[in-house]
Amino acid sequence: MSGAEEAGGGGGPAAGQAGAVPAGVGAAAGPAAALGEAAGPGLPDEAGARQLQDAAGDPDAPPKKRLRAAEAEAAAAAGSGKLEERLYSVLCCTVCLDLPKASVYQCTNGHLMCAGCFIHLLADARLKEEQATCPNCRCEISKSLCCRNLAVEKAVSELPAECGFCLRQFPRSLLERHQKEECQDRVTQCKYKRIGCPWHGPFHELTVHEAACAHPTKTGSELMEILDEMDQSHRKEMQLYNSIFSLLSFEKIGYTEVQFRPYRTDDFITRLYYETPRFTVLNQTWVLKARVNDSERNPNLSCRRTLSFQLLLKSKVTAPLECSFLLLKGPYDDVRISPVIYHFVFTNESNETDYVPLPIIDSVECNKLLAAKNINLRLFLFQIQK
Repeated sequence: MSGAEEAGGGGGPAAGQAGAVPAGVGAAAGPAAALGEAAGPGLPDEAGARQLQDAAGDPDAPPKKRLRAAEAEAAAAAGSGKLEERLYSVLCCTVCLDLPKASVYQCTNGHLMCAGCFIHLLADARLKEEQATCPNCRCEISKSLCCRNLAVEKAVSELPAECGFCLRQFPRSLLERHQKEECQDRVTQCKYKRIGCPWHGPFHELTVHEAACAHPTKTGSELMEILDEMDQSHRKEMQLYNSIFSLLSFEKIGYTEVQFRPYRTDDFITRLYYETPRFTVLNQTWVLKARVNDSERNPNLSCRRTLSFQLLLKSKVTAPLECSFLLLKGPYDDVRISPVIYHFVFTNESNETDYVPLPIIDSVECNKLLAAKNINLRLFLFQIQK
């Protein structure tokens, strides 16, 4: 999973566009050519200008691409735009056309991709059983072929960006701190939200609201009703912790590192699935299998990505084997998993569980797993004694 740790912060297409990356998006570096800046060795200036003209008048082109093309044409007609605008066109991600928010990767020809888009391209290629390619120049891309461009990352962090609350401009490296701690127009909540106050508004109005807030004057019985409703949201979390502590007191506990390897079905339209080699835990032989989007026909066309898995008992047992089990991230991975405890009674006739969700946080985390050569997780098994 090396190099993917910042993928969650990248503005990748997993958050806001379809899973498959259209081929037409590959010309995203074109605006730089129209402004007299070479976006990379893949597009000469004349070709880039011609490409922008086509994009500006093409109703089927992505909206953001048409907008960028129109802005580039306007700047070219005016002679030259601001330096920041020209740099935006040069340094933007060739896939999503936004300035990268975290890591920046480049193909062997120098075309730039934000971390989210880079991981998304690798995941799509895994689903379609193809070699991932740069959407601009079509050269092969992978974690070993592509490298980070630290100069671009630092340059982007110094470009100005507008605060979404007060509309003032700050260097991107300072914007997050300003929006969280300093901006007087940032959205905040009343300190009495813990007893049910729903108010939220600009920070500069907070003092006036709290001075007039009615919640501190509520009666004890009214506050108890509010607190009872809030307690319900914490009960499931407490049940999980209590269940884990109960499992840790079992006599027979086993765990192991498991590695899911990608395979393809023998269907006419093959589907991606994962399977681990056989492993031994609690003196029994096991196998884990996993599938994408519950074997959806074309998961690469969906922006929602999920993984589900099942546990199979491969050895014979003389009596029913009742177990609880859960999967966690491996010791050297950064995927975010919310642990869920599953329960099953294994017998010789019923030796495999149903497919259950792998509790990853979101589709971005799923793309990080799909982009990796193998998926490495840690399995815990707890045998319930009668």
